[in-house]
Amino acid sequence: MNTKITTYSLKHHKSLFTDANNDREYFYIQAKDHPYISEPYRAESFAIEFLRKGSIVMQTKLKKTIIHAPAIVTLGPSVIRSFTKDSDEILIDIIFFKPQFFLHNQANVFFLSQYEFFENSEMHVFNLEKKNKIKFEQIFSLLRESIEHNSDNQPSILRAYLYILIYELDVIKQTITSDSTQNPLFEKFKGILSKDFLSQRSVQYYADVLNVSRKYLSEVIKNNSGKTASDWIDDIVILEAKVLLQNKDLTINQISDILNFPNQSGFGRFFKKCEGFSPLEYRRNI
Repeated sequence: MNTKITTYSLKHHKSLFTDANNDREYFYIQAKDHPYISEPYRAESFAIEFLRKGSIVMQTKLKKTIIHAPAIVTLGPSVIRSFTKDSDEILIDIIFFKPQFFLHNQANVFFLSQYEFFENSEMHVFNLEKKNKIKFEQIFSLLRESIEHNSDNQPSILRAYLYILIYELDVIKQTITSDSTQNPLFEKFKGILSKDFLSQRSVQYYADVLNVSRKYLSEVIKNNSGKTASDWIDDIVILEAKVLLQNKDLTINQISDILNFPNQSGFGRFFKKCEGFSPLEYRRNI
């Protein structure tokens, strides 16, 4: 019996698009359709998707977003995602890659996690203006050409294009956020929270990790988001709980264990306090 959200291997991702089978730690595809997966899942690989034409509906945790071309979507392994159809005709380029492939000969093992569009547990969408659309069309066309013309240097060439993609996306990200920069302490809090929320629900824990007082951390988060630190912690736990409750193979008690509650009753009280109804009632209405 599955006791947690499914994590798709790179091999499984390949099987969704093609019958071809190899042991590479990366996979590129240009497709006129997308495998629409309604059940939430995580992945073992990173992904950069270039939607050239059409639109798709993507759900990360419980947030649905309609993505219209032209757009770039970035997904880190920890992102819980699912896909549904929005338009009959799409054209999309996707490059999947395992972290160990990208980090080959890279001295900084935290290279990928330093970019917010990979580090956080949410997808990131870059809507492209005309000049950026042309630029990414060129990069992905070169990437596709390197895949189609196999050579011993292909892995190194592909890594080079991935570096270019990441740096170009970072330029766009910096441009978008230059006028609305949030306190870096708040950004660090969100990053730590996305990793540790299953085991740590105390504001004091996050204050200690960030080497600030609980009061100061709470003030920064409130000023930057309008929500308290406790609200942020409760919200991410509730979102994870709701995703797990969609999996009918899991019992409420198993979900309570996954979320590290002392018992099912404690989980039920927490859920009802936040939502106004019990986990079982939520599941019945899904």
